[in-house]
Amino acid sequence: MEHLLMSMAEDFSDKKEKINMLMDELIEKHGNPFESGQWKLWCKRPKTIRDRETVIIESILTQRTNWSNVEKSIRNLRSKKLLSLSKILKCPTEVLEKEIKSSGFARQKALRIKNIAKFFIYEMKGLKSAMKMEKDYLRNKLLGIHGIGEETADDILLYALDKPVFVIDQYTKRFVRQHNIAEKTSYNYLQKLFEFSVKKDYKIYQDYHALIIIEMKGKNAKKGNSNIYA
Repeated sequence: MEHLLMSMAEDFSDKKEKINMLMDELIEKHGNPFESGQWKLWCKRPKTIRDRETVIIESILTQRTNWSNVEKSIRNLRSKKLLSLSKILKCPTEVLEKEIKSSGFARQKALRIKNIAKFFIYEMKGLKSAMKMEKDYLRNKLLGIHGIGEETADDILLYALDKPVFVIDQYTKRFVRQHNIAEKTSYNYLQKLFEFSVKKDYKIYQDYHALIIIEMKGKNAKKGNSNIYA
């Protein structure tokens, strides 16, 4: 085990400089990610409780769809004053399903949003309480909720709860392959690699991950490929 850890540390050390150099290049190219789109809220600092609840709802809505569809659902929820976990919990599932139809898989997502609302309100006793808890404990709890995978759990931890966990998604994997950072692209490996290489600070993790998506979405748009999940 010790030999394995030493080998991994050596592997990561070889890639650390490149990962930080690329981060600096993205900052220089794109500036602050919170100046546009999704990132106005997700990279906002500090966030209100309502902001955090909105991020949690959006993290479910964005599963297997693009951001423009999420925005339509959010507008509907806002118009019905449903952008809070407590109101989501009281809302009939059929009503919620109708309001988020634009995001696709409406029945599944309505149930997932309700389940995560129950989790934070009843089990965690609110977001303020959850934010005081250990990252690994929260992650395990989130992964135990039906329909919450690693990416969604880490989106919530990083962007809603300010926990320093690096999110790995398809954009990050494409970014890694494009820049020949690593041959392995499993979720666990890349998360460990980025967290080893980049200073453990949720603000830096938020901005770097957001900038990767901005960069890779731009490349997809140039290729005329708009059918990419956010």
